[in-house]
Amino acid sequence: MTRHKTWILTDAHGDVWLDSFSASNDSLRLPTPHDWSIRKRTLRGGLRDGIDLIEVHNGALSYSILPTRGMGLWRGDYHGLPLGWRSPIEGPVHPKFVNLADRGGIGWLSGFDEWLCRCGLSFNGPPGLDTWSDANGVQHQAQLTLHGRIANLPANAVEVSVRLDPPYELSVTGEVEEAALFFPQLKLTTTYTTVPGSNRLVIHDRVTNRGARQAEMQLLYHTQFGPPFLEAGSRLFAPIREMCPLTPRAAEGIDSHDSYGPPTPGFAEQVYVYDLIGDARGMTLVLLVNAAADKAACLRFPTSELPCFTVWKCTQAHEEGYVTGLEPATNYPNFRGFERQQGRVRTLAPGGSWDCRWSIEIADTADAVLALQKEVANLQAHTRATIHRAPQPKFSALA
Repeated sequence: MTRHKTWILTDAHGDVWLDSFSASNDSLRLPTPHDWSIRKRTLRGGLRDGIDLIEVHNGALSYSILPTRGMGLWRGDYHGLPLGWRSPIEGPVHPKFVNLADRGGIGWLSGFDEWLCRCGLSFNGPPGLDTWSDANGVQHQAQLTLHGRIANLPANAVEVSVRLDPPYELSVTGEVEEAALFFPQLKLTTTYTTVPGSNRLVIHDRVTNRGARQAEMQLLYHTQFGPPFLEAGSRLFAPIREMCPLTPRAAEGIDSHDSYGPPTPGFAEQVYVYDLIGDARGMTLVLLVNAAADKAACLRFPTSELPCFTVWKCTQAHEEGYVTGLEPATNYPNFRGFERQQGRVRTLAPGGSWDCRWSIEIADTADAVLALQKEVANLQAHTRATIHRAPQPKFSALA
């Protein structure tokens, strides 16, 4: 029987909250050579005042979890390589300073500086007035804001768990509720797991409909990378079945859709959407590889639960936020009404749930990068990629 040591850091319903917490290999004395630790603290001052931060270090890979911001990941590090990006925002930003309705519904951008930020749960994509009919034919309207609410909602339950038997997994679990009277009542339960000394972080998410009626659900994982993975000459590797630019602006760069340029002041973002090839188990992978091909960030995810993949290219000046987003999702980042028409909005029955497990791994040698590139090539080997040069009606509302 597997043994675990578990600590409750937050339980809003039970009136439990720890201002600080620390566990490490020194305190538990596990027979592993890796110097791992898990620490929790509360940030003070400026826009970060009141943010809970959980820092996990497995001895090689580290990452910071933000329970106050929807259990997103702020920043990380692997063998000295920074994971994430440098936003012009001095974050992390407490949700109390973010007005989602600001600037015509794009106030979400005022808090956006995470390595991994979830967009959802009821909706994501651009803002606007959504009109639809429910299963009983009753018409509804809702004013949607950019990328949804989940990233600006605090977790009401957080716990840490350490497996006391090999492979000594380190886990942090949080629950975030997105609910309102007369609107869907959804709950996100997320667990981040890593093994001491590994280069891999596993994300396990479950979205549950707590209401008595069916509810729509959308989830996009906005996963950002800046230098050293992003630089002039970096490339994207993905096993492509079909790809198209989401906008006319993206179509301008179609010939270089899989490569990146240097920081360019005033660069206007480009977005590309993909239908990817999976293996026999339905798993796929995407890589961001630096110019020398000796560093790579790899995302692995199931095409059944995350059938849509988006690349956000935003190679503006460093001061403005030189970044690219690799974004597995349940849908493409169009307005919810359009995605509903295309059949890409999930519906959860009362008490029903959506469940997904995916991972991020980092390679820091040429041999490791080459092995990942071969995985992509093997998946692509028997399928010729269809590359559209302009937005297409089934992928883009701007076609």
